[in-house]
Amino acid sequence: MAPSVLVLGGVGFIGRHFVAYLIENNLASRVRVADKVLPATAYLSEKHRVVFADPRVEFKQSNLGNAASAERAFALDDGSEFDYVFNLAAETKYGQTEEVYHDKVYQVAMVVGNEAAKRKVKAFVEVSTAQVYESDKRPSTEESKLKPWTQLAKMKLKAEEDLRKIPGLNLIILRPAVVYGPNDILGITPRLIIGAVYRQLQEEMKLLWTKDLKINTVHVYDVATALWAVTASPAEKGGRTTPLAPGTAEIYNLADKSDTDQGSINEHIQAIFGIQTGYQGTVISQFAKLNLDSVTEDVNDKHLQPWSDLCKNGGVANTPLTPYLDKELLKDNATSIDGSKIEKVFGFTYKHPVLTEESLRAVVTDFEAIGIWPKGTTK
Repeated sequence: MAPSVLVLGGVGFIGRHFVAYLIENNLASRVRVADKVLPATAYLSEKHRVVFADPRVEFKQSNLGNAASAERAFALDDGSEFDYVFNLAAETKYGQTEEVYHDKVYQVAMVVGNEAAKRKVKAFVEVSTAQVYESDKRPSTEESKLKPWTQLAKMKLKAEEDLRKIPGLNLIILRPAVVYGPNDILGITPRLIIGAVYRQLQEEMKLLWTKDLKINTVHVYDVATALWAVTASPAEKGGRTTPLAPGTAEIYNLADKSDTDQGSINEHIQAIFGIQTGYQGTVISQFAKLNLDSVTEDVNDKHLQPWSDLCKNGGVANTPLTPYLDKELLKDNATSIDGSKIEKVFGFTYKHPVLTEESLRAVVTDFEAIGIWPKGTTK
């Protein structure tokens, strides 16, 4: 019989794609999604609305930082337990306070991790971030130096470390590079929005630093596939060839083959929006490094009002999309990741090995269909 799966934070960007992957490939007998956000308010695409309406999918609104609420999210009426639990529940916005990340990243992970250990689930997957590695042009492997460079990543790493201390927790940690694809709000999408803004302004889009700044990527479809590949047993379609040893912790990076940098992203933005892109040069970039608060404010002021005008003129009354960039993301920190270990261990294959213009156009097209991106902004 196909396994039962609990997806914590399953309404979010990665979560909805993972639920769709499970249902469309008939991989689970039941999928419970536990999330504080209701599907009806989450700007789901038509594809995902169909998935969440499938009888195998059950939604339970949950505050997963609360132990009693988490216990209810795990509990099944027949007394059985979920086979696999995937933790995608976390605050993903940048620029929040340390207290917010503690409560909505660390505390959530510890509550649900302890509950999973208590119930002896076959595997518990914690989705972390590749921002836990030291910023370096050389690709970071799973053994590379850890030096998180965002507040979110600092709390993700603390959660990783303390999850590993929970007795009996069968833990797998995934550290994805910048995740993009349909429904992406925080990865590459702000750059796409800025591209649309500069098309409207009829100006060249100039960015800080250089074209060589690494921004390695991974498509959300590959993240969804990887989530299943690292957890399913040999008897189940698309799963592991070796069982997870009880009480162990395994770590896998996720990054495609394109070694994406700022230059390659800009080439696609140029093609999509019909604009010119460039870089501010050494003098301005060094000034920005010393005055990042001021530069961040100026950058966002330039982009926010034109985007609002584009949405208003395009008949988009409400949208979660914004060109806003937090100062943490404006720093010259490289995301350079080696995602090959998962391939070697499981025979995993990246179906989207290279970031393409087509894949980024698909992001815009999907948002247009949902009604949260104004039409007519692309070339």
